[in-house]
Amino acid sequence: MSNPLESRVIELGKHVVRMTTAAGSGHPSSALSLGHIVGTLMYEQMRYDPGNPWNPASDRLVLSEGHSVPIVYATYADLGGVVGKSPAAKRALTLDDLKTLRELDSVLDGHPNPAEGFPFFDAATGSLGQGLSVGAGLALGARLCKIDKRIFVIIGDGESREGQIWEALDFIIDHKLVNVCPIFNCNGQGQADYVSKQQSADVLVGKLKAFGYDVQDVDGHKMDQIAAAVAKVGKGSMPIAIVARTQKGWGVDSLKDKSNHGKPLTAAQVADAEASLDRVAAGLKPSKASGPAPKPPMPPSANGPANKDKIAVMPFAEAVAKTGMAEAVAKNKLSTRRAYGAALVALGHADERIVALDGDVSNSTFANLFGKTFPNRFFECKIAEQNMISVAAGLSAAGYIPFASSFAKFLARGYDQLEMAAITRANVKLVGSHAGCSLGADGPSQMSLPDLAYFRAYTSADDGRGNPALTFFHPADAVAAYRLTEMAANINGLCYVRTHRPDVPLIYPQDATFKRGGCGKLAEGNAVTVVGSGYMTTLALAAVRELEKAGVKCNLFDAYCLPMDAEPILSAARKANGVILTVEDNFAGGFNAALAEAAARSGDVKVFAMTCPRIPKSGKDGDVVLASLGLGVKNIVARAKELG
Repeated sequence: MSNPLESRVIELGKHVVRMTTAAGSGHPSSALSLGHIVGTLMYEQMRYDPGNPWNPASDRLVLSEGHSVPIVYATYADLGGVVGKSPAAKRALTLDDLKTLRELDSVLDGHPNPAEGFPFFDAATGSLGQGLSVGAGLALGARLCKIDKRIFVIIGDGESREGQIWEALDFIIDHKLVNVCPIFNCNGQGQADYVSKQQSADVLVGKLKAFGYDVQDVDGHKMDQIAAAVAKVGKGSMPIAIVARTQKGWGVDSLKDKSNHGKPLTAAQVADAEASLDRVAAGLKPSKASGPAPKPPMPPSANGPANKDKIAVMPFAEAVAKTGMAEAVAKNKLSTRRAYGAALVALGHADERIVALDGDVSNSTFANLFGKTFPNRFFECKIAEQNMISVAAGLSAAGYIPFASSFAKFLARGYDQLEMAAITRANVKLVGSHAGCSLGADGPSQMSLPDLAYFRAYTSADDGRGNPALTFFHPADAVAAYRLTEMAANINGLCYVRTHRPDVPLIYPQDATFKRGGCGKLAEGNAVTVVGSGYMTTLALAAVRELEKAGVKCNLFDAYCLPMDAEPILSAARKANGVILTVEDNFAGGFNAALAEAAARSGDVKVFAMTCPRIPKSGKDGDVVLASLGLGVKNIVARAKELG
């Protein structure tokens, strides 16, 4: 006798066909290939409560192959799983709700998206290749909380061409995450054609074995084989990987051809599709699904990390003393990257939710200080920045506050991963060091010059909760770096902290305070209003002091946050000569653009910008490079005099 769940999978297949047809879009053929895998997991193997998807003890499913989500929606509705953006707003999902797939006011987004009210998932997926990294982050969170849970990640065979999949597979081996199980859905078809032989089931089996996995090679439409493989997850010393051989469009003859990817059936074709599934059902005993959906096994009781309303760090002087930086402070020379390391350690002492990740440059970002102090909360990701950012998103979903650091230039490889984290509304903090032209001798391949423009785009977008999609911090000195890192930890959402390599004098007193969206006023005058940010604030300050010796008194502001409240700067400019000069060590589109837009709205202030005008080259130090680009102290002085 066949597994009684098989007939239920056929009914789910009918729902997949109907809901994608009603939506007029979707991927029914891919979803149908996953029916038996999803059914086995969600009905009988995963330990979770469909009525409480927020339970930290639950086994988790990450659908990296996000376009196949209709099969998960159908199964969850059959189980009466709850949806909603919070436990207070939860309601049961019904089979009738499936008709709302992809509608603007529906919780059933076109791809998995917990932020829109489907909390069964932990992260937005759909930009392929990222789900296994998220699963690894969830597993790290479970380990920290000592929770016995499993994380299943469904990956398409065509998707497995993405390099991040293999970054994550390495990471899982490195960190011995035996409770994470990648399941490769090998239906042999991509979007435009069949998958490459390199992504065939046979080749994937060999690759995964070479990576160190215990590979379970199963028929993806045999629920007993799937169940036997899943039951092994977390039981041994090796992680399990499942290669499931499936058929795209399973059960519906008209959806099996490779030309049908992403194509729903027309309303006139639905009856034939259902008849095709009924023919499959006719061969099963029992032939019909009956009664309520079986209840999945319940998870053990467990708690996630404890929340705090406010994370407060120790005084700046105490933190730099604990991390061996007191002498540098006494000499008035400390880089923002080193101060970030001190802040990270202080945050670690203040809250157990703080975790750190780094991409093999922790002795340059100074995240290694955290690793030495809290080794169980530090995760070395090696040279795999895309994996690192998605792992951080998984840790965030597990209730932690991850700080992920690398050179700002290398983080550019993970901009897609950051976008998915933004869609998830993940509480991730990225820290990019060695940013801008001040890096000097290493040259443009190591600098990050367009990052301000990129991140500023997020700072001007709402995250749907009335907050910026990302908050950008650009500290000018060690005190600012320390306090802005603390501020980032207290923001529930994405943040980016941009730090620099050179040591700089302290600009702010050690007890200075900062505010989100704020700026610091460092000098007052009636000539041009100069605005610096990051390393360039040090040069701008030197330029303003030279101008003052020449009898030209300027306003000087340190712009350290985006989005920013521009009014203090605009107001100062109005009282002076009505002109603002921004100086930055990046390409255009950063603070200069933010102030120009604000000035355009006010209509009574002019903004001029000094930014990196071309692709630079290396020089003996950062100031030499900046001078070659027309961004040195003398250049700022000359331009300020021109503008009055």
